[in-house]
Amino acid sequence: MSDHRQASVRDQRTEPGSHGRRGARRAGGEGPPPQAPPPDVQPQPKKGRGRKQKRLGIGAWAGIAATGLLVLSTLGGYKVYRDTLSGFNVIDLTDKLSNNRPVNATGALNVLIVGSDTREGDNLKYGQQMADAGKRTDTIILMHIAPDRDKATFVSFPRDSVVAMPACESETGAPVAARTEMINAAYNEGGITCTIDTIEALTDIRIDHFVEVDFSGFKNIVNALGGVRICLTKPVDDKKSKLTLPAGWHLLAGEKALGYVRLRNYGDGSDIGRIKRQQVFLSQVVKKATSSELLTDPTKLLNFIQTTAKSVRMDKALAEDTGTLFQIGQSAQKLTASGVQLITVPWGPHPDDPNRVAWTQPYANQLFAAIKSDTEVTPPPDTKVKTVNREQVRLQVFNGTDTPGRAKQVADELAEQGFVITHVGNARPAAGNVSTTAVRYAKKDTEDGPAYGDAVAARLSGDKRAPVAGKVKPVTTDKYTPPTAAKATPGAKAPTGPVIQLIIGADWPGVRALPKIPDALTDKVVDSKTNPCT
Repeated sequence: MSDHRQASVRDQRTEPGSHGRRGARRAGGEGPPPQAPPPDVQPQPKKGRGRKQKRLGIGAWAGIAATGLLVLSTLGGYKVYRDTLSGFNVIDLTDKLSNNRPVNATGALNVLIVGSDTREGDNLKYGQQMADAGKRTDTIILMHIAPDRDKATFVSFPRDSVVAMPACESETGAPVAARTEMINAAYNEGGITCTIDTIEALTDIRIDHFVEVDFSGFKNIVNALGGVRICLTKPVDDKKSKLTLPAGWHLLAGEKALGYVRLRNYGDGSDIGRIKRQQVFLSQVVKKATSSELLTDPTKLLNFIQTTAKSVRMDKALAEDTGTLFQIGQSAQKLTASGVQLITVPWGPHPDDPNRVAWTQPYANQLFAAIKSDTEVTPPPDTKVKTVNREQVRLQVFNGTDTPGRAKQVADELAEQGFVITHVGNARPAAGNVSTTAVRYAKKDTEDGPAYGDAVAARLSGDKRAPVAGKVKPVTTDKYTPPTAAKATPGAKAPTGPVIQLIIGADWPGVRALPKIPDALTDKVVDSKTNPCT
């Protein structure tokens, strides 16, 4: 695992305050993040007591810009669509990003969304004293659209995450040195180019494109949607966010919508709590943006498209690639609110400063691996290829190498994905290691063996391996016992199909992560079923 895949540790001198309060920085040592269990109930940082004037960030609602992309191409064949595309504010990223970038081999689309709190132009009224302070981001979100464009996952990166930031080149071409910093420093000091390099180094996920939105752009997009409904569990009277509302449901637009997503002094006052509220807000935005009310009303849709185009900045490659824009837009026809999930990178208090965040391992990397491995594309309805679910496969895992314990380790990983593991053991011949990993079925199972073998081969990393007819006789065989009791599915029948063998060779590629949020994190997901009043 790359060093950049781990959140690093650095001593930091901080102002009194919660997550979301920037402090002065000083150099220090590095180390791995805490190894903690799934954050069922994370300790929340204290409420801020710092200087009265603080920078109020744009918040996780930057993802609203993405909803514009999701419907942007509905008018694909019309002149107004082409005219709209020409109005984007763009930046050319050619030759400005790292030479050591991850590869996207899945067909998914990964768009990095950032929120800029610049006080330039129409944004000056949100802090005149910061007019010359440049741009910062308090929001970094990865929008992952599945290969068949019917699902989307939004991953929020807490701005106070202390991470290893790689050396990079700023938007202006200036070099920025590697350092251990809060993650938002990548944008503050190097712009979108350093932000992309940092996220790619930390997650090993290729960023295909980016979208940026500021305060005024956010208001314009929400207004074009006709406002968004939110629910308050208690009254709000916050001067900093300029929001005063009673408890209950509200349709928010304009300044009130902006005030809600900038709200700090609410709940426990932490930045993590604010992210959760913003994710609920965004889930309501997606629900409205993908509704038939918008998509079937040409006037509303055109206004929304034009407003979105004027309210965001993106990379030149995306703005000029009408094919990709059209593809993203077409996904709105498949994407529904139920297909959208929002989650924050698993986190815990930083061991050196509880007002900072360290990503919780191994759960953070499991989440990133699940996103990177999203290769499952629904086969067309008229396919003649038999599809076998993992739960239907009885599997034996045998180690053909000198590496001790590998059969049990691999069996545990595949059992967690749903395969019914029956036996593990040793299949290394006296002559030495088996050179090539193989998926095998009995010669008599020529009708069903290949399909059941394919289900196993699909979960191995790298190029897909064709199942081989002919099973091997293992040296030793033991009945498999899972590390924890498997969850029984009510009414589920024991599989009766052919038994498949997985022979682990010297070229063992590893098990591909499932293209879904790991089970240990499912209670952290915000989706269409989340009660916005909790």
